[in-house]
Amino acid sequence: MAEPIRFRRHPLGRWPGLRTLRALILREMATSYGRSPGGFLWTVLEPVGGIALLTVIFSLAVRVPPMGTSFALFYATGLLPFLMFLDVSRKIAQSLSFSKQLLFYPGVTFTDAIFARLVLACVVHALVFTIVLFGIVIYDQVDVILDLPAVVTAFALAAALGLGTGCMNCFLMRRFPVWANVWSIATRPLFLLSCIFMPFDSVPTGFRDVLWYNPIIHIVGMNRSAFYPTYRADYVDPVYVLLIAAILFALGLSLLFKWHRDLVLR
Repeated sequence: MAEPIRFRRHPLGRWPGLRTLRALILREMATSYGRSPGGFLWTVLEPVGGIALLTVIFSLAVRVPPMGTSFALFYATGLLPFLMFLDVSRKIAQSLSFSKQLLFYPGVTFTDAIFARLVLACVVHALVFTIVLFGIVIYDQVDVILDLPAVVTAFALAAALGLGTGCMNCFLMRRFPVWANVWSIATRPLFLLSCIFMPFDSVPTGFRDVLWYNPIIHIVGMNRSAFYPTYRADYVDPVYVLLIAAILFALGLSLLFKWHRDLVLR
C-alpha cells in the first residue's frame, strides 16, 4: 500500500504573525519601489543629491570641512541618520492609512502594519548607509578607521526614535488631521537644529545647553564618532534617546490599541 504524500510545511507556517509580516513587507516593496520609475534608485539618489549640494555650497565658503578632509563624508554622517529618522517616522505614521483595507481581515493587525514598514525601512536605509558612505570613502579616497558598533548603535537609535515618533504621530494624525500640517511645520527647523552642518561642540555654549535636548543631536554625534576616531562625542547619551523613543512608543501604542478601530474607519 502506497504511503500518503506528505507536503512539507513552510517554516513560517507555524508562525502566522511572521507570515503576515512577510506578506505586508512584500506588498510594501511592490507598492513603494515597484511602481515608481527608478524604484529603489531614488531612495539612494535623494541623500546623494543633498550631500552633493551641501558639499558644493560649503566648499565654496570654507576651504576645509569641520572634520577630516572630505566635505561629503562629514555631511553624509549627519544627513543619513537624520533622513532615516524622518523616513521611518513618516512611514510608521502612515501605517493605518497605507494598510487600511487589509486591517479588516482578521489575521492582520495594526501592529503587523507598523512593524512591516519598520523592517523594510531599516533594510532600505541599511543599504543606503552602506552604498552612500562607502561610495564617498572610495571616491574621495578617505582613510577611515570605522567603529562599526558605533555605526550600528546610531542606526538602531535612529530606527527606535523613528518608531516611537511614528507611533505617536500615527494616532495624532488620524485622530486630529490638522496635526499632519502642524508636524510638517514643526520639523522643518530640525534640519538646521540637528548639527548636520557643524559639530555640536562648535555651537555657542548657551545655545548648546538647549540644543542637547534634541535627541537627533545624539544620533548624529554617535554616527560621526564612528568615522572620526579623534572626535570625542562625550555629550552623546544613548540612554536619553532610548528613553524618549520608549515613552513615545508606549504612549502611541497604548492610544492606538484603544482607538485603532475608530481610526481605521475615518
